[in-house]
Amino acid sequence: MGLLDYDFMQRALLASLMVGLVAPAVGVFLVQRRLSLLGDGLGHVALTGVAIGVLTATSPVWTALVAAVLGAVLIELVRARGRTSGDVALAVLFYGGIAGGVVLLSLAPRGQATNLDAYLFGAITTTSPQDVSVFAIIAVVVLVSVGLLGQRLYAVSDDEEYARAVGLPVLGLNIVLAALVASTVVLSMRVVGLLLISALMIVPSAVAQLLARSFRETVLIACAVGVLVSVSGTATSFYTGTPSGGTIVLLAIALFLLVTTAVTLRDATARRRHRRRVDVHDAHPHEHGDDCGHPPVPHGDHVDYDHDGHLHAPHQTGRGVHYDEHGEHPVGAPPSGRPG
Repeated sequence: MGLLDYDFMQRALLASLMVGLVAPAVGVFLVQRRLSLLGDGLGHVALTGVAIGVLTATSPVWTALVAAVLGAVLIELVRARGRTSGDVALAVLFYGGIAGGVVLLSLAPRGQATNLDAYLFGAITTTSPQDVSVFAIIAVVVLVSVGLLGQRLYAVSDDEEYARAVGLPVLGLNIVLAALVASTVVLSMRVVGLLLISALMIVPSAVAQLLARSFRETVLIACAVGVLVSVSGTATSFYTGTPSGGTIVLLAIALFLLVTTAVTLRDATARRRHRRRVDVHDAHPHEHGDDCGHPPVPHGDHVDYDHDGHLHAPHQTGRGVHYDEHGEHPVGAPPSGRPG
């Protein structure tokens, strides 16, 4: 049977689609602010919320959401108003969330916390229709907020001092962003788990930064990468029997390494070509002109010269005339048959 023949896999793919779209849309701002580990910290605070839900026999999703949002607001207030640096405040949040979750879970009746691994490492096949409904609400709220406040959030993430100087409510926008991160953490905990959610926020954004030329392109590429690895990772985990969270994150990391390698090779090739052209310029002792003995090749608004099968174009710089090598051109071929 195909994976779409199962109701639980239909819910799993829908949840992974939402997570893959939302997590990178928020993660790009964290990368811009150099707060890549904020998702991890809020994931551990959400663990305390899950423990409260297990202990009180209420929905762990809602209690995790409340705990994560409160933790996000607290860390922004401490970072903005207190004397504690951001990394220290994040560390306190990180370990406080773990300690709170462990202590509260120890108070639960025996056997009541057996499903905790589903929240720590992801268990997407256990996603219920009610979970999908809650995830859909969270996803819509986060995406609408990013769409409406994206430019302001980028301004604050890029340069807080400039944003404050132009009159933007920096503290309020930071709190909104932290709350969006907290909501994304809760949205993603069934898909990739609280211990791995930060990877799905950050890795697609890192891939996008290697390929994009603007922040808008970064957001779009990051979301596309997030959807690709989330859906394909979920499908792969169905056929291989591996945990969905780990499979998704490993696919994202593999894609990051592949893109990094391709970009590195591309840049190395460009540098070699540039060095070769510089060597040609520096070693060119000949002055081209009407009577230089080399066939002229019209090219746009200037003339190239066919020198031993290579097209050279004279250009004036501060150091005098140098010659750009535009490409190869067979000697005796019609000038119009080969561009420079």
